[in-house]
Order: sequence, then structure tokens, then C-alpha cells
Amino acid sequence: MGNIIAFILGLISLVIVIPATIPFLGWANWLALPLIVIGIIAGQLSSSSKAGRNFCLIVLLVAVVRLSLGGGVI
Repeated sequence: MGNIIAFILGLISLVIVIPATIPFLGWANWLALPLIVIGIIAGQLSSSSKAGRNFCLIVLLVAVVRLSLGGGVI
């Protein structure tokens, strides 16, 4: 169950992170980061499959790279 929750939270976060790659929309990554962290925690708590957690980690990587390129704001 935790894996499904993590995957759903990862998809919601990805929908937020993709438009945030456009200049001046980088602030949207800050909205996605808490969802990503909750998804990672939920994915870690699931016992068998770690696919949801890994998906959230990839979305986190994209968001963090975008934030670092924009200086954390833009």
C-alpha cells in the first residue's frame, strides 16, 4: 500500500516539477518538495517493492537540480 501511495505522490509531484523547469516558475519546486519527501517515506515503509520510493527519488533529483541551477528561488 505504501508503494502505491509513494507512486501517486511522485506523479503529483512530477506534474508540479515539470512546469517548474520554466524560468521564473522555480518556486513551484518548493511546493513539490514536501510531497516528494512524504512519498519517499511512504515508499520506504512499504515492505516488498521499492519502485515508488525510487520514482520519488528521481523526481527529487530533478527538483533539486532545477533549484540549484536557479539559485533556490527562480
